[in-house]
Amino acid sequence: MFLNIYKTQNKFCKIFTNPKGCHKLLFFTYNTYMQGIEKELIEFFKSVGLEVHTSTKARGHQGFYMRKRIDISKNIPQNRIVPTLLHEFAHYVHSQIEPFMEKTGGSLEKLFDSDEVAIYENELLEVTHFVDPQSKFERLEEHKQKIKEKIYSYEEIIKNRYPKFLRSKKFKEFDRYIKGSNAKYLLKFDRVKLVSGMFFKKTEILSIDNIEKDFTDMPKEFAAYIRLKSCQRRQSRVSSRINRYKKYYAKPTELFARFIEGLYLNPYQVKSIAPQTYKRFLELLHAEYYPNLQKVICIIYSPTM
Repeated sequence: MFLNIYKTQNKFCKIFTNPKGCHKLLFFTYNTYMQGIEKELIEFFKSVGLEVHTSTKARGHQGFYMRKRIDISKNIPQNRIVPTLLHEFAHYVHSQIEPFMEKTGGSLEKLFDSDEVAIYENELLEVTHFVDPQSKFERLEEHKQKIKEKIYSYEEIIKNRYPKFLRSKKFKEFDRYIKGSNAKYLLKFDRVKLVSGMFFKKTEILSIDNIEKDFTDMPKEFAAYIRLKSCQRRQSRVSSRINRYKKYYAKPTELFARFIEGLYLNPYQVKSIAPQTYKRFLELLHAEYYPNLQKVICIIYSPTM
């Protein structure tokens, strides 16, 4: 069932890229095809008691599900509406199996009715990377690596004069120098504004970009130490962001939602990278383990035109 209909979707795409003369008409046909699925999905969602809104900001996301309400952002492109509807509906299906999943993130044991879920988790992460390439955090990891390289370069400058320097220990020579200097504020902030004076206020802007200019007597090793500390703060922020995203993408409810989304985008690819999960999912789907999901699968693979 999946294969035949997916060929139909591919056919639309291939015809759309044909030479001049027919692409405008076929673009309309493809949009009509997509809108037909969208309309039928929304009608079905409402028939099972869901509230569906497609003209909200969806709390800054492409879509959002909570307490039998699905919001789809009015700002997403046409080709993302159906996948997002499916993603949010998957959360609804999950909530019917595991009522407190909105707070806990759910469990794969419940979603796949099994105690052995390690293989499913690994495969679902691969599906997540396919569906949402941003889940690999490639840009953030690259940014983190560049910061790491800068830290090493500043450390090398310091060790040329202070070979016993360790990032994990106090830098006593620097501490003695910095005590009476306003440069100490740059150990916590990259840019600070200092205001002094009671009646005639004087403002001074300090920045790690202008250390040599603002503190002409500062040794280059100490300037490097201040910049190293700045890089460590940035590294911590980036690492925290990556860990936060990893935790989000690894939630069972998100893994399942992206699996359903992937079945629409490319079932061949999903079956290829997640064979065990795909097999178990079909077994449970045919056993009607997932409330109302079988009907949705029928809609996306054989929409009313």
